[in-house]
Amino acid sequence: MKFEDLLLETGGFGRFQILILAMLCLPRINLPMHFLLHNFLAATPSHHCAIPHQEAFVNLTMEEVLLISIPRKPDGTFSSCEMFSQPQFHLLLNSSLQSENKSIIQPCQHGWVYDHSQFTSTISTQWDLVCDQRGLNQATATFFFIGVTMGAVVFGYLSDRFGRKTMLLLSLVCSVVLGMLSAASVSYTMLAITRTLTGVALSGLSLIVLPLGMEWVDVQHRTFTGILSSIFWSVGNMLLALAAYLVREWHWLLVAVTGPCLLSIVCLWWVPESARWLIAKGKVKQAHRHLLRCARTNGRKDFAEDMPLTTYAQRIVLQRVYKKMGGSYSYISLFRTPVLRKISLCSGMVWFGVAFSYYGMSMNLTGFGLSIYLSQFVFGVIEIPAKIVMYVLVNRIGRRQSQAWTLILTGLCIGANVVIPKPLTSLRSVVAVMGKGFSEAAFTTVFLYTSELYPTILRQNGMGYTSFVARLGGALAPLVFLLDEVWRSLPEVTYCAVAVCSGAAAFLLPETLNVCLPEGIEDIE
Repeated sequence: MKFEDLLLETGGFGRFQILILAMLCLPRINLPMHFLLHNFLAATPSHHCAIPHQEAFVNLTMEEVLLISIPRKPDGTFSSCEMFSQPQFHLLLNSSLQSENKSIIQPCQHGWVYDHSQFTSTISTQWDLVCDQRGLNQATATFFFIGVTMGAVVFGYLSDRFGRKTMLLLSLVCSVVLGMLSAASVSYTMLAITRTLTGVALSGLSLIVLPLGMEWVDVQHRTFTGILSSIFWSVGNMLLALAAYLVREWHWLLVAVTGPCLLSIVCLWWVPESARWLIAKGKVKQAHRHLLRCARTNGRKDFAEDMPLTTYAQRIVLQRVYKKMGGSYSYISLFRTPVLRKISLCSGMVWFGVAFSYYGMSMNLTGFGLSIYLSQFVFGVIEIPAKIVMYVLVNRIGRRQSQAWTLILTGLCIGANVVIPKPLTSLRSVVAVMGKGFSEAAFTTVFLYTSELYPTILRQNGMGYTSFVARLGGALAPLVFLLDEVWRSLPEVTYCAVAVCSGAAAFLLPETLNVCLPEGIEDIE
C-alpha cells in the first residue's frame, strides 16, 4: 500500500490541502522580495566625481562646471569615474574639443556626487561602491547566494532529519532576526555578513515550502500545487517593485521586505508536519493523528469514525509503508545507484542553468527602455501567464520536454538581444520579456519536476543538493556582469550558452507525468 492510497481515504485533495497551500504561499511570496532585492538595494544611480571648490564657479551653470571639470566619454556623456586635474576653461569656447593629454585626467579624488531623483540612498551611494569598488557592489548579491547555497545543504539535511515544519519555522525566525540586522548595518562588512546569513536562513523557505505542500497532495493535484506555489513567487516579484517604488531608502526597504516573515510565522502554527516524513521516520502515531485531522477537515466522517475502531489495522498499514521507506540516507546516497546517479548529475546541470539564466535576466533591468520599477513589475507580470501555460504543457507534453525547451528558448531570447541593436528598445524589451517568461517557466517546471524525481526518503536531500547547485548559479550570475569590461556582450553570450546546454541535459532525465511519487530507492531503480 502506497501513501497516495492513504491520502485518497482521507479525502484526496480537499479543504485540508487547500488550507495548507494557502498558508505556505505566504513565505513563498516573501522569497523573491529578498532574492531579487539586489536590484534596488545595490542600484547605482548616475554619478560623477565630486568637484572641489565649486563655489569658485558661481558664474557658471552646473552644465558648464561639469564641462570644464569632467571629461566626456566617446558617446558624449560625462565620465563617472574620472575628472580633470585642473579646470579646462577653454572647453567653454568649444565644447567639442577634447584634450588628448591623458596626463591631466585622473580618477575621482574627492568622492562622488549621485543623482538622488530615483533613489534616496542605496548601498552604492552609502559606501561609494562604484568605479574601482564596483565589484564589491555586485559581490553583495554573490554573498547572499553563497549563504543560500550553504543553507541548501544545511536545511536539506536537517529537514530530512528533524522534520519539514520544525526547520521551516527555524528558517522564518532566523530570516526575521538577520533581515533586521541587515537593515541596521553600519558598515559594508556588517551588511555582507548579515546578508550572507540571511541567505542561509531563507534557503530553508526556498527548500522546504514546496515539498511540504507536495507531500500532502495526491498525484492528480501535484502539478496544480507546484504551479500555484510558483505563481505566488511572481506575486512577490510584483510586490517587490511596489515596495521599492514606495520605499526609496535601502535601510527601510530591507525592513519592508523582512516584515512579512512575521505573518508567515503566525500562520505556520496551523500547518501540520508532513505525514510522509513522519512515516518514513517511524513516527506512526503522529502521522496517524495528522491523517485523522486531514480526514475530518475534508469531511470524511466515515473515515474519522472508523479510525478509533480500526486503529490497530491502520497502524499495521502505516508500519508496512514505513518498512518500505525506512533506512538511513545522506547526500552520498544520491550517487550510489546508477539511475539515481544519472538523475542527480543531470538535474544538477538543469538547476544550475535555470538559476544562472533566471538571475542573469532578473538582475539586468536596464537597457530595455523601461524604468527599473516598471521592468521589475513587468517581469513579474509576464511570469503568471507563463506559469498558466506550463500548467497545461507539463500535463500534455510532459515534464521532460517542457523543462528542456523552456531552457533552450530562454537561451535563444538572451542570444537574440545580443544581435538586436541598442536603439531598438521596443524590440529588445519584447524579446527580454519573452525570455523572462521562458526563464520563469523553466524555474516553475524544475521545482515540480525535481520533487517528483526523488523518492520520499531522499526528497529533501535531493532538493538540498539541486538547490545547492542552483545557488552556485545564482551566486555566479551577478559576477558575470563584470565581464562586460572584456567584451560588452560577453555576459549575455555566457547566459545564452549555459541555458541552451543545460536545456539539452534535461532530455536525459526520466519522465514523471502521472507517475506516483517514489517512496524508496527501489522505486527509482
